[in-house]
Amino acid sequence: MSVYERHILPHIINCACGSPQVLKLRSKVVPEAKGVVLEVGIGSAINLQFYDASSVDYIWGLEPSLGMREKAQKNVAASGLEVRWLDLPGENVPLDDDSVDTVLLTFTLCTIPDPLAALSEMRRVLRPNGTLLFCEHGWSPDTRVQKWQSSLNPFWSKIAGGCNVNREIDELIAQAGFSITSCQNQYIPATPKFLAYTYSGKAVLA
Repeated sequence: MSVYERHILPHIINCACGSPQVLKLRSKVVPEAKGVVLEVGIGSAINLQFYDASSVDYIWGLEPSLGMREKAQKNVAASGLEVRWLDLPGENVPLDDDSVDTVLLTFTLCTIPDPLAALSEMRRVLRPNGTLLFCEHGWSPDTRVQKWQSSLNPFWSKIAGGCNVNREIDELIAQAGFSITSCQNQYIPATPKFLAYTYSGKAVLA
């Protein structure tokens, strides 16, 4: 792991994903997590402040970046929640079938190299009556914005830790065998539009 990946990139990502507008979106999704939770791409554990501790047993925190796991320690300590770390990529979830009640994804599917493989793993470990909660940015319905997303994605992905701005989040979730029960879409205010279109909601096993 390079110095940039361990020490600089985690700080950049944490700042970008922790703006007041982004935190507001997170705060609407995260409190719905219940029981045993798998948070994929837990990052710096910025979501812990929004969990309803009375509804959560413990959290499997899947995060392959050592720099992010180091950055998360302060937030974990302050939260009082139990976080059990998994330091593997999202395509590899070392948990038993039907073993979690909630899977949480916040600004994560954009960076996973094989999002369908990762979603398949999430589907495998989610209990039949479980819930997938998501808050992601991706492909805009606006043709003009799409052109910027397509042209900028190769460059952006290189400097932003593999983040892709051109993924159709709802389509990926449906293709992986989930049924979306609610989804709200909007542009994050005060954010470049090629980065700003979001999908927030929940899904269940189809």
